[in-house]
Amino acid sequence: MAGGASFGGDDDEGVFGINVTPLVDIMLVLLIIFMVASTYIVKPSIEVDLPKAATGGDAMDTTLSIVIAPDGTLFLNGEPANEEAIAAKCIAVSKADKDAQAIIAADKATPHGKVVRIIDLVRQNGVMKFAINIEPYKKG
Repeated sequence: MAGGASFGGDDDEGVFGINVTPLVDIMLVLLIIFMVASTYIVKPSIEVDLPKAATGGDAMDTTLSIVIAPDGTLFLNGEPANEEAIAAKCIAVSKADKDAQAIIAADKATPHGKVVRIIDLVRQNGVMKFAINIEPYKKG
């Protein structure tokens, strides 16, 4: 045998069959792992009871998300905040993007004056576009 070892068969033959069973097994295991892991990936949210309106539209991309909890606590993008922090963020965002928008969500038990105060705060600090988050009213 000059020229190396041969393991049988002709080197000119190609592979005519591939066993896909191990590939399918691995993919099923990965699918199960993904399904189980996805149940633990939950976006934290603040529970508020939004008022209903029949004329609500879809919201555009938001830059700021402000939530007023029933007890008056303020949240900015999901984090507890105060009026000074909201004002500072509005100034920073309005300098970076003139089309910045704020979405304001308040529990229906929140006093109207508090919501108006936050709208005024947002507008005074450069964010002129804002929307009030509502839950669409379903007839029937």
